[in-house]
Amino acid sequence: MRQRIRKRPMSEINVVPYIDVMLVLLVIFMITAPLLSQGVKVDLPKVASEPLPQSGKEPLIVTIDASGNFYLNYGDEQDKPVGADSLVNRIGALLRYQPGIAVLVKGDAEVAYGRVVQVMSLLQGAGVPGVGLITEPPER
Repeated sequence: MRQRIRKRPMSEINVVPYIDVMLVLLVIFMITAPLLSQGVKVDLPKVASEPLPQSGKEPLIVTIDASGNFYLNYGDEQDKPVGADSLVNRIGALLRYQPGIAVLVKGDAEVAYGRVVQVMSLLQGAGVPGVGLITEPPER
């Protein structure tokens, strides 16, 4: 005797596993989203300026905090200060690996102007052809 295989109608599809997967993904995104916004606390100067044109590559940002410490938004230790020699070496290596990447300086409003000029000089020594400055628009 043959057994008859009963076909299920489309209305009997079990969607519970799909809901479980969606809930797990939701929890993963809820946990990882706050971790993606890390950085150094910097009060940017408020200046009216035009935004830079967008390119396909993420720019390299050198941050100077109120204490005058340098930070680089590349690598594993983005929230740890970088020395001047290390900054020049890392940026030089990155420019050899990704030529044409935009380099931006994000200086705290309270940092001495000489420290910002020092960073720009270090960047020039690393082979950076041009530097952009990050500001915040003034409050109206």
